[in-house]
Amino acid sequence: MERTVFRIAVEAAEWSAAGSDAAHFLVSPNTGEEPRPMERVASGGELSRIALALKTCLIGSQAQGETPRTLVFDEIDAGIGGSAAEGVARRLKALAAGSQVLCVTHLAQIACFADHHYRVGKFEREGRTVAEIEELDAKASTRRLAAC
Repeated sequence: MERTVFRIAVEAAEWSAAGSDAAHFLVSPNTGEEPRPMERVASGGELSRIALALKTCLIGSQAQGETPRTLVFDEIDAGIGGSAAEGVARRLKALAAGSQVLCVTHLAQIACFADHHYRVGKFEREGRTVAEIEELDAKASTRRLAAC
């Protein structure tokens, strides 16, 4: 997302418990386009990567002793690969030092940075669709990463 433009527009709002300003996240993921409201133009993968970028910037501001958070990133690998995927993986790993990070990915470049791997699958059983999750041991993790 090296050419993405991200802006925060702040405008006066009615006083409330949240303050007297309204902040809007504006993004232009495509060169030459004006930044527009993030919720209207960003794909699921772009939203995950923007959230990762924001959280990465805030790592240093996390107070000592603050309760760790659980961060979930889905589709963070959509439309990327190679060095971009490795950059995303390194940022996820940095976040994992102070928070629990759950990441759904199909890319070995991202998955190989994880401390734990799980296989999630959907199956039909007795006429119903069920989802299952299985933690992979080291051998199964290696096989799974090699298959990617």
